[in-house]
Amino acid sequence: MEILFRVGFGYDAHQLVDGRSLILGGVEIPNKKGLLGHSDADVLIHAVIDAITGALGRGDIGRHFPDSDPALKGISSLLMLTQVTTMARRDGLYLNNLDATVVAESPKLAPYIPSMREKMAEALDANKSQINIKATTTEGLGFCGRKEGIEAFAIISLSGA
Repeated sequence: MEILFRVGFGYDAHQLVDGRSLILGGVEIPNKKGLLGHSDADVLIHAVIDAITGALGRGDIGRHFPDSDPALKGISSLLMLTQVTTMARRDGLYLNNLDATVVAESPKLAPYIPSMREKMAEALDANKSQINIKATTTEGLGFCGRKEGIEAFAIISLSGA
């Protein structure tokens, strides 16, 4: 019996703007600004989706959820993550683990990470112990440090028989 093992890496960044909710990991976080995007602009989940589609060898988030599609305007990134998880399952692949980092100068994200893990575990049809989320700052450097945007990185491993 051959065991399939795949690894994928994802990255995403979005600009912070007035008049939008800040959604990260499927959790609404109180903040004066939110992320700009066609969907809910959840930069963390977008990085995870890119990691999964990368592991599957199926391009990136834009290929599956193009920002030119009006039907996707405002869509929940958790819903997109569920759809990509279904795609992986059809290929016989299941989550081993996910490790992700969100880079944001503010707000402080640590209090929201447990809820992010729970929501993402549900969308990934996995146990939250398989999901690790970290938050860091850039100590004032770059666009994240200037509070112009937020970025996220994710690496994922999938396997199946």
